[in-house]
Amino acid sequence: MAKRIPLETIKTIKHLRSKGWSLPELRRKFKIGNGTVWRYIQNVEILPKYRQIWEFKRKGSIKRKIEAENKAYNKALKTISSLSMQEKILISSALYWGEGNKKDFSLTNTDPELIKIFVYGLNKVFKIPKKRIRLNIRIYEDMNSKECINFWLKTTGLNHKNFSSVNILKGKKLGKLKYGMCRIRILKGSNMLKYLVAIKLRMIECFTSP
Repeated sequence: MAKRIPLETIKTIKHLRSKGWSLPELRRKFKIGNGTVWRYIQNVEILPKYRQIWEFKRKGSIKRKIEAENKAYNKALKTISSLSMQEKILISSALYWGEGNKKDFSLTNTDPELIKIFVYGLNKVFKIPKKRIRLNIRIYEDMNSKECINFWLKTTGLNHKNFSSVNILKGKKLGKLKYGMCRIRILKGSNMLKYLVAIKLRMIECFTSP
């Protein structure tokens, strides 16, 4: 169960935020998580006389973030110089293992990069012709269906011949989910599903063997 924060502490957090305290400063002082701090300060307006100080802190925070990301990317470059075909097979299979349907061959996700890599893997790695790939989307009432369809087609490199349907769900999610959910499947995909399950089992064997 999450720790209950006293009302007086919440008032203090909001007061300090209005005086230009940054999220990391508040997190360290009160020893609570980023999400909890943000929940209380997101609508707090920083007073004009403290805004310049806050902006200076924010620029420093952004700079440190960029430096950390660059350091991480350079480390990744040293770790991975390229990917072999076998490694691409394993990655594509792992994506399906984590996000795919276990009863019939389909994968649904909101992450454009994940969907893009998965479709690439189907076509270029597993040699599934694009004419066998189908795409459909799930969106909410406040989303523009044409815009969402075009976004996912552009992301995947597919065209309208690959597009299947739009499922419009009740509710509004535009602020949280800009282009909805994309579902990828292939025609006559039962053999492909069996193959990916077999790869998964073999990965488990190799990973856990002495």
